[in-house]
Amino acid sequence: MTALDTRFTKERLGDRADLMPRPYPAEDTAAARFGAKQRASWAISVLTDAPVVVYAVSGWADGRTVDEPQSATAAMQSGATTPVAQAGLGHEAQGLADRVERGLRRTVDTPATEGTGTTS
Repeated sequence: MTALDTRFTKERLGDRADLMPRPYPAEDTAAARFGAKQRASWAISVLTDAPVVVYAVSGWADGRTVDEPQSATAAMQSGATTPVAQAGLGHEAQGLADRVERGLRRTVDTPATEGTGTTS
């Protein structure tokens, strides 16, 4: 994971639109209509202390398509004026990824109660 994180950092892979994660349009949910053309911004984090890559993708709730998606890093830059940046979709993607990572770390860091399979 350290090697993957190093590669993502050195090669700025997290900023490449062609590597933007694809959405999972789960049936019977609001995400069902969220496809590749609705992806506006994304955030990716490679964890070095667990075999996990955390990511989040954001877009407009009305389903409009995006011609030029932008990484959360680029969309959150001071002075960014693209529609994605102005709508706060970079902040949204980064916030969601951070929340998933925090929840994962809480779950992983909490030892399981012996014999029950639950956490304490």
